[in-house]
Amino acid sequence: MRLLIQRVSRASVQVDGKLCGSIGRGILVLIGIGKGDSPKDADYLADKLVNLRIFPDDQGRMNRSALDTGAGLLLISQFTLYGDCSRGRRPGFDAAAAPEAARELYEYFLKKTAEKGLDTQSGVFQAHMEVELVNDGPVTLLLESPAVKA
Repeated sequence: MRLLIQRVSRASVQVDGKLCGSIGRGILVLIGIGKGDSPKDADYLADKLVNLRIFPDDQGRMNRSALDTGAGLLLISQFTLYGDCSRGRRPGFDAAAAPEAARELYEYFLKKTAEKGLDTQSGVFQAHMEVELVNDGPVTLLLESPAVKA
């Protein structure tokens, strides 16, 4: 499982011109689910995400987490995080989980992060979405579950 996270001043997602979710200061999370990913991977990453110290303290150092600051989370499914561009000119998505399995794990991840008590918004699984964000910093990091090897 892979999370591409961006610390944002604000972010929103629309489907068919309709606003589905928006946050102010927080974290935009693009979520890729690979073959063989499990709830254990989701549990690990949900905990890692909300406790990751990427928000500034009073001295401007990244020492505060989403939980410390009450940051919002905007969670977006993004199977293209498993795109393989090593051969040819068109990405291959063989490593991405099948839609049914990915949907189940995505919804599980949404539930686990919402249980942490933060304002948790989301996009629409398998929809064509328009995501807008203002990256704060910029701060962009890739988190992977322990089973993922680079």
